[in-house]
Formats: sequence, structure tokens, C-alpha cells
Amino acid sequence: MKILSVSFLVVLVDQFSKYWVRDNLALNSQINIFGNYFRFTHVVNPGIAFGINIGAFMNVITLLSLFAVLLILYYMYLERHSSLLLRVSLALILGGALGNMIDRSFVILFPETYQGVVDFIDIGINQYRWYVFNLADSAVTVGITLYIANSLFSKSKNTASP
Repeated sequence: MKILSVSFLVVLVDQFSKYWVRDNLALNSQINIFGNYFRFTHVVNPGIAFGINIGAFMNVITLLSLFAVLLILYYMYLERHSSLLLRVSLALILGGALGNMIDRSFVILFPETYQGVVDFIDIGINQYRWYVFNLADSAVTVGITLYIANSLFSKSKNTASP
């Protein structure tokens, strides 16, 4: 399945970007990229989306992530002949899920070195900021958006047919 190269690329770029941030930005430091609107801010998220604290459940969340990855792979196999948009959306979701699952696995395996998922994309205006996120999060968000768009398009196409 050639579409898995999209997932691989997402994981590669995500992990490289997190490595670069860990190597070049001290924790909680910032670099303005486009004024105050777009900057890199090195933070570590020990929880899940939006900084929701999971406490001692990191192992459970990581196992659930693995289960989700396997389900996505299975669904990708079932939909291997579907539209390119559907397959790309699933590949983006898979790549993003794998990228963050790798970080969580590092936390479990190397707790003295890794404290959580590395987040660094910081968007906002002055003190009004969105949650800091990473490229894996972006891939999942874009993938879900494309999946919904594909579903809406497919539904309207199917209901329009006699």
C-alpha cells in the first residue's frame, strides 16, 4: 500500500521536528517565527490532547493508541480501493497517531529523559493563545477534516443518485 508512505513521512517529519526542538530550544523557551502570532515554544505535554492530565495512566493511553493504530491500519486495508481523499485522510491520522505514540513510548521506556510529548507550535495574539501542539497533532486534525469532507461529499453524491 503506497499510501503508507504518507504516514511514514508524517512520522519522520514529526519526530525530526521534535528532535530539533529538544536539541535547540530549552524547555519553555520561545522563538518568534512570525512576530507574536506564530512562534515555537518548547513545552512537554505529559497528558493527552489540550494538556489533559492522565496521571499514572500513560501505559493505558499508550496501549489504547496502539489499538487505535491497528484499527486504522485495518480500516485502511478495507478501504484500499476507496477514494484517494479517504486513503490520504486515514494515512495522515495514522502518521499523527504513531508520532505521538512514539513519544509516549519513550516516556514509558526512558522516564528519566522523556517527560511527555514534545509540543512546540504556538499560535495566537499576545496573551490569547491556542494550546501548543506539534506536527503529529496537525496531521491528525487535517486527516480528520479530510475524512469528514470525504464523508460529506460521498453522502451527498450517494443520496443524489436515483
